[in-house]
Amino acid sequence: MSSLRIGSRGSQLALWQANHIADALRVLGHTVEITIIKTTGDRMQDPVFKAANPDADGKGIFIKEIEEALAAGAIDLAVHSLKDLPTELAPQFTIAAIPPRVDPRDVLVTVGGKSLQDLPANARVGTTSPRRQSQLLAMRGDLQFVAMRGNVDTRVRKLQEGQADALVLAAAGLDRLGMAEHISQRFAVTEVCPAPGQGALAIETRADDAATQTLLKPLDDAATRYAVTAERSALHALGGGCSVPIGIFCEASSGGYTLHGTWSIGETLLRREIAVVASVPAEEAGARMADALRAV
Repeated sequence: MSSLRIGSRGSQLALWQANHIADALRVLGHTVEITIIKTTGDRMQDPVFKAANPDADGKGIFIKEIEEALAAGAIDLAVHSLKDLPTELAPQFTIAAIPPRVDPRDVLVTVGGKSLQDLPANARVGTTSPRRQSQLLAMRGDLQFVAMRGNVDTRVRKLQEGQADALVLAAAGLDRLGMAEHISQRFAVTEVCPAPGQGALAIETRADDAATQTLLKPLDDAATRYAVTAERSALHALGGGCSVPIGIFCEASSGGYTLHGTWSIGETLLRREIAVVASVPAEEAGARMADALRAV
């Protein structure tokens, strides 16, 4: 079979994801090695680097250096958390495979298993996500938010040290790392609508590398690809990115798909839910969700 080189960030979660894909490729008979690449997003976890580079935060900070290695031919594919990818890739790259998505929901992490309603008045919640903040405030208007950077295990340690009363994280990361025991509440998508692509992985290749794309086809899940394509299409139509308070989630339903959407504009939180039949292309489904949010 073939020998493949995977590029990955060096965090515990990123390496779990890269090894997960590597194992799947080895089952198919391929030889796989993993190359660790430090990204701007990783450097942003260092307060000294962040202070010296305040404008480095934004779209693509977790993929820039990995894409550079991919373009140079130093690696054959990259494994990303799909929600870290901009809605439009540079034309020399493509998403060759999207494996089945795991739990897409956001979760509450507390010491002692408290739910959101059990938290004390004016509780401090660790999250910098405007999307999460706006939806949490819709449920508990007294919440205070504190910046909580770092990898999943670092954030949980900071919580246990008392730097916050709770954290809000993606279920996928905790589940993948075997840390689900820290989860005290999994929010329904109608409570906290996930980020587009949350819970899904993207396997990126060079657009002209047809051979590697062919090898990756067995890992692609059609239902997940439809859902995340619709979600990312809606986000793109609304002009959003990782710093914009927009949540979009698409799930299979009877005869087609149901899309949930939230968009926070100022202090107003807009929510919509629409249904599309299975014959509607994913991009159009996403565009309809965007139109529905604009029309609220």
